[in-house]
Amino acid sequence: MAKQTILGRITQLLKANINSLIDQAEDPQLMLDQLVRDFTNSIAEAESAVAQTIGNLRLMEQDHAEDIDTAADWGRKALAASSKADQLRAEGNASDADKFDNLAKIAIGKQVSAENEARQAEPTIASQTITVDALKKGLDGMHAKLSQLTSKRDELVARSKTADAQGQVLDAIKSIDLMDPTSELGRFEDKIRREEAKVAGQQELAASSLDAQFESLDDLSEQAEVDARLAALKSGGGTQAITS
Repeated sequence: MAKQTILGRITQLLKANINSLIDQAEDPQLMLDQLVRDFTNSIAEAESAVAQTIGNLRLMEQDHAEDIDTAADWGRKALAASSKADQLRAEGNASDADKFDNLAKIAIGKQVSAENEARQAEPTIASQTITVDALKKGLDGMHAKLSQLTSKRDELVARSKTADAQGQVLDAIKSIDLMDPTSELGRFEDKIRREEAKVAGQQELAASSLDAQFESLDDLSEQAEVDARLAALKSGGGTQAITS
C-alpha cells in the first residue's frame, strides 16, 4: 500500500460523520458493528504500512548518518595525509611528499562523494519525516474515531436494550389493561353477592314457612275453641266470653 493511498484512506475515514451515517442507516447497530470492523481492519493495514514507511525512513537516516561519518573519516584521513606530505616536504623528501598529497586528494574525493550522498538524501528524509508524522497523527485520529465508534455502538446497544425493556413493561401494562383484573374481581364479587342473596332468600323462605306453620297452629286452636263453645251451647251451657 503506497503512502499516498494510506494518507487518502486515513483522511477519508477521519472525515466520516458517524451521526450522519447513523441517521441514514436502516439498522444503526449493524451499521456501527460493520464500521467498527472496517476501522479495525483499516487501522491494522495502515499500521503495517506506516511501520514499513517508518522502517524505510530509519534506514535512510542510518545511511545518511553513515555517509556523514564516512565523510568525516575521509576528512581526517585527508588531513593526516596532507600533514604527512608537509612534513616530508619540509624534510626535503619531495617525492614521498607528493605521494601523500595524492593520498590526501583521494581522501578528499571520497569525502566529497560521501557528503554529496548525504546531501542528496536529506530532502527525501525531510519529506519522509513529514509523511511519517502525518501518518502517525492520522493513526491517532483513527484510533480516536474507533473509540468513538465503539462508544456509540455500546451506547446504542444499551439504549436498545432499555427500549426493549420499557416496551415489555408497556406491553405488560397493556395486557393488564386489556385483562382488567378489577373487572374480574367485580364479577367474582357479583357472583358472591348473588349467592349471598340466594342464601338470604332461602333463609327468608324458611322463616316464612315456619311462621305459616305457627299460624296454622293458631288457626287450629281457634277452631278447637269454637267447637268447644258450640258443644257447650248445645248442652245448654250457653256461650262464654273471654274475660281479661
